[in-house]
Amino acid sequence: MSRIEKHPVLDIKPRKEIKFTFDGKEIRAFEGEMLSSALFAAGIKIFSRHKKDSAPQGIFCANGQCAQCSIVADGRVVKACVTPARESMTAQTLKGPAPVSIGVKREDSSFSKIEEVETDVLILGAGPSGLACAFEIGKFNLDTIIVDDKDKPGGKLVLQTHKFFGSVEDCYAGTRGIDIADKLADDVSRYPSVKMWNNSTCAAVFSDKKIGVVRNGTYYLIKPKVFIAASGAREKTLMFPGNTLPGVYGAGAFQTLVNRDLIKACENIFIIGGGNVGLIAGYHAIQAGIKVAGLVEAASHCGGYKVHEDKLRRLGVPIFTSHTIVEACGKEGVESVTIAEVDKNFKPVPGTEKKFKADTLLVAVGLNPVNEFYTQAVESGMNAFVCGDAQEIAEASAAMFSGKIAAHKALKSLGFITSDVPSFWFEKLDILKSRPGKTYSIEEIRSKTDNKVYPVFHCRQEIPCNPCVTVCPKKSIKLSGPNIMSLPKFSGDCIGCFKCLAICPGLAITIVDKRKDALNPIVYMPYENDSQFIEKGKKVEIVDDDANVLCQAEVISAIEFKAENIWVAGVKLPEEIAEKAASIKILSLQERDKWQGDISKLEDEVIVCRCERVSLGEIRKHIRAGVRDLNQLKALTRAGMGACGSKTCNSLLLSVMKSEGVKTEEITDLTKRPLFVETEFGVFAGLSSSQKEDKTSFSGF
Repeated sequence: MSRIEKHPVLDIKPRKEIKFTFDGKEIRAFEGEMLSSALFAAGIKIFSRHKKDSAPQGIFCANGQCAQCSIVADGRVVKACVTPARESMTAQTLKGPAPVSIGVKREDSSFSKIEEVETDVLILGAGPSGLACAFEIGKFNLDTIIVDDKDKPGGKLVLQTHKFFGSVEDCYAGTRGIDIADKLADDVSRYPSVKMWNNSTCAAVFSDKKIGVVRNGTYYLIKPKVFIAASGAREKTLMFPGNTLPGVYGAGAFQTLVNRDLIKACENIFIIGGGNVGLIAGYHAIQAGIKVAGLVEAASHCGGYKVHEDKLRRLGVPIFTSHTIVEACGKEGVESVTIAEVDKNFKPVPGTEKKFKADTLLVAVGLNPVNEFYTQAVESGMNAFVCGDAQEIAEASAAMFSGKIAAHKALKSLGFITSDVPSFWFEKLDILKSRPGKTYSIEEIRSKTDNKVYPVFHCRQEIPCNPCVTVCPKKSIKLSGPNIMSLPKFSGDCIGCFKCLAICPGLAITIVDKRKDALNPIVYMPYENDSQFIEKGKKVEIVDDDANVLCQAEVISAIEFKAENIWVAGVKLPEEIAEKAASIKILSLQERDKWQGDISKLEDEVIVCRCERVSLGEIRKHIRAGVRDLNQLKALTRAGMGACGSKTCNSLLLSVMKSEGVKTEEITDLTKRPLFVETEFGVFAGLSSSQKEDKTSFSGF
């Protein structure tokens, strides 16, 4: 592991360096950097040893949702992914049961009264939906508090270096996620009535319609007239042998390490999941100089946008559809990954295994809404609304519009608006959250033109997107159908300004220029990776829409568009292949090893509950004995009893029940804990934050 010192999109600025120790070793970090990232940069992936069997544990969610990254820092158990490193901090690997710090002397204790705050609106989450919601409410000068557990607003947008799809006028399509986060935050900052509580955690929603929030170590009880849950989503996980090894973690955690904290988190990754999250994570890895060994998807086709899939394929990443993960192997971390083809029942087919060397395995198999706060608020009789991924999993473009709708509903409930949400808003939302539509053949989308310079579109799938239409100065690019799900088409004049090429989120537009030589035109292609691969005079491999190599060609120009953080590489190609050229390939396929294992013997050893290390075999035993209540199962096995509060394993336990033939109506789900987030005992007593920093608080782990 190392730090990223050069990135094609991100601006890397100097930061103040600090030092702390971990297991006696001096670690260099940057001020404000999370402990987990500093440890990764130092090559440390093992954060704890499980109390049950001393199994190594590392980072998993990097979002404070689980407790896999727990370490001991200055005598207290903390989550390394949400705890900033401090100068001279002393940290160590957590081994066995968590220590409890109880160093408070009663005569030295100082407790303050818990502050109660009344406000018009409380918004939980400063992601795309929460910020869009706050912006609409801010127009009415209502006292509004946005609670978010990060130090910067934007949610997952601050991890996204790619340009977004959707509508330019509704959700900044064609703009990178990191820039959208800044735009939304700037919009909200116009309204002084909206207060941003960063570094604040919502711990619980109570029956007396108050909400417990921990802000910088101090506990508040907030009583809002309206509560809006824009709390986002958490990543799902999978059951497979080796799923708890350090090096197996979510795509969001990877993006946090790479794009937020600029850590080259690994050398060689493999990805499970062909949705947008997995496909985008693979692309972000390549931008950070990390090799992508492959991506596996159990379905017959990737569920994400085809343009995201095409970007990976054309760069040289092998994508295996109708395949699944068999196991991750390694002693103290991931060393290799084995996949296999699946049959029509999604069961691995013996004899089809493929083994890859990899030091990291990203699990990107979907998201679950973080909706427990909203559910509890409704049960408590609060005036509550929900938006974004907490309501329905969709793209960030849809989340923004969802936040706008939630704001309208909230304002109406308070009497500031009398009209219902306009029906066309819901129509727009439906389009923005649409699944990919029809995929067309190349022949169906290609159109002839007599222009000497013109764009060629390599996007063949219906998805919500219109930036190229909006940006064309000659208005020569139009949608082929009634809405932004329609594909673009060119008709008219082209001046070769490259604006459509530069703004395209899918890197799916090339420019063919025949003005100097009609038989050997220059083809200009978008490029967002290490510029050393496209230096003038370099020989590069040119691939078509389906990632087939067309030829080798010499780069005759490499133009940097700094405002768009994109390069445009020009190559001279024969006329007959000019329109086929789609991208430059930069990766080569990895050699695969033969797997020496037995698929039929793998299942029972799989870990279902990461916190308590409860295996699939233990779970099945009790289900087959008649257990249908997950609370009873929890008492028998400890599954769901760990520090994460069953956030990681709850959906897995339900899926195991269903796989054993148990009907949904027979299952009693786990009872949610009164607190949704681990909170130190001292917080509820009003113990001052300065005392807690001096190791005088009780640990709530």
